[in-house]
Amino acid sequence: MDFLAVIIAAAAGFAFGAVWYGVLSKPWMEAVGLKLGADGKPEGSSKTPFILAGIAMILVAGMMRHTFSLSGIDTMGKGLLSGLGVGLFFISPWIMINNGYAGRPFRLTLIDSGYATFGCAIIGLVLMLF
Repeated sequence: MDFLAVIIAAAAGFAFGAVWYGVLSKPWMEAVGLKLGADGKPEGSSKTPFILAGIAMILVAGMMRHTFSLSGIDTMGKGLLSGLGVGLFFISPWIMINNGYAGRPFRLTLIDSGYATFGCAIIGLVLMLF
């Protein structure tokens, strides 16, 4: 059942990302500096980032499940709060460091960190449903 919970939680995090970046696509593309084709979509886009994102979501959800189990996190509220903490205090600072050294706009850090924070909260919540 744990494996199924990880897959469902990863799918929920991935789906949230689709909504998050769908809503924030224009400011995100501007901040990243993507060139757009005539159809308004990024030039040279491929399926690779989506595949890698799916794999990453499984890894994140799996490690969160393992950490939650070892830490005694066993309710939806604790899962939500702990997931929020993982995104806000582990992943977001790392995004800020990478973007800072790359000279990227702080707006990009806010967009990507927002996804990490709320996406991990959703993963944590979903993990505790099982």
